[in-house]
Parts: sequence; C-alpha cells; structure tokens
Amino acid sequence: MSAPRVLRYADEDELTTEVSKHLVNALARAQSERGTAHLCFCGGRAERAVCAHLAALARSGSIVPTRLHLWWSSEAFVTTTDPSRNSLATLAVLGGALTLPPSNIHAMPSSNGSADPDDAAYAYAKELDGTVFDICLLELGRGGRVASIFPRHPSFTAQSGTSQLSTGVTDAPEGPAEQVTLTYRAINRSRQVWGLACGAERAGCLAATLGGDPRTPAARVHGAERTVWFVDRAAASTVPYFQCDL
Repeated sequence: MSAPRVLRYADEDELTTEVSKHLVNALARAQSERGTAHLCFCGGRAERAVCAHLAALARSGSIVPTRLHLWWSSEAFVTTTDPSRNSLATLAVLGGALTLPPSNIHAMPSSNGSADPDDAAYAYAKELDGTVFDICLLELGRGGRVASIFPRHPSFTAQSGTSQLSTGVTDAPEGPAEQVTLTYRAINRSRQVWGLACGAERAGCLAATLGGDPRTPAARVHGAERTVWFVDRAAASTVPYFQCDL
C-alpha cells in the first residue's frame, strides 16, 4: 500500500471543479478498460458541489451512462423520500445529466422496506457482494469521520472485529440517529479512494489522517491501487509541504 497523494487547491470551489474533471477522466478510463465503472458516493457539502460540476461535464458524452453504476458509502436510515438521504441529494443533481438505468442505481435500503439499520446493511451487503469500486469518494468530517464511521463511537471501534461489508449504526453523534455505513472491508478494496477535505475546521483532523493517527477513522481508509486526498488551502494549513522552483 503506497502513501496517499495530496493535491492542494486554493479553495473549495477550485477543489470541487478539479475533482470533477479528474472524475470524468477516471470513469471514462474505467469504462474503456473494464466495460463498466463503479462509483461510490458519500454525501456531504463538497461532494454535492463535485456532483454539480460533474453533471455539467457529463453532458460532453465522455461517460456512457448505461455502463456506470452508482453506490453510496453511507446513508440515513429514514424513509425513502426523507431529504436527509444522501442518494436523493446526489440523484437530484445528476439525474438530468446522466440517464442511468434504474438497475445501475444502488441506493441503500430505507426504513420503508427494512426493519432496522442492521437489516438494511445486510441487504446492501448482499447487493454489493463482490463489486469493487473504481472510485470511492469520501468526505472528511468532524473528528476525522468518513462515511458513517465516527470517532470514539461503536461504528469505529467495531470495525476491527467485523468481516461484514456494511453495518447498521445507532446513536450516531451527527445526522439522524440511525444510519447505514460501508465498513473498511468494502471501502478499502476500492481501486482508488479519493478523500475530500475543505475548510479550516478540518485542518487538525486532516493532519491526523495523513499522519496515521489510529484514533482517526479517516486514517484507516486507502485504495487498493491509489489513495488521493484533495484538500483546500484552509484544510491543509497544518500539513507541511515543499515548493521547488526549477
């Protein structure tokens, strides 16, 4: 496993614009090499901005919608139409630009059809099965949270003892109390993991992540082939870097 690559941008707008460009190229390359592309979303403010830029770029025709599959790394365990669902926010932005077959949209089960978060997680794990994401997007949250894996919480501490691909979360410290999340087992088999970190409030946990702090959930995510952190200047304010003029 190689060390993560860090790409630094002036601000969140520049970051999300550039990520969307990289994403179009990576998905088109995956479709060219393997026929289909599997993209996993996470929800979050920066990711929604990426989706807006991606929707505009997707109209160029570089991505073949019928050969693109969408997945999610975390979801609120609420009703299907609840606005807090990550999948609803993503599809509201991308729906007009990418006409995907319904079978290519792999949203996590809602409370309408599942008894509890663990039931929903079990159903999603069965659907996921052996799928490997070409790109898994993750947004760095408070305390180094990724997906619905929270620091100092059972969703994090239970990771080392599970072989499941997804799991239910209860008493979540942020968002709806009940959620569903992919586990490290599912995330870390992705070909590439792309992390997004924006804003000065993420500076401390980004430094902890890149430093490998074992108390930080994001420090334990990595891609099987490549790990990239896209960060803005504010989030990277405590991360050392070197500038060479040749």
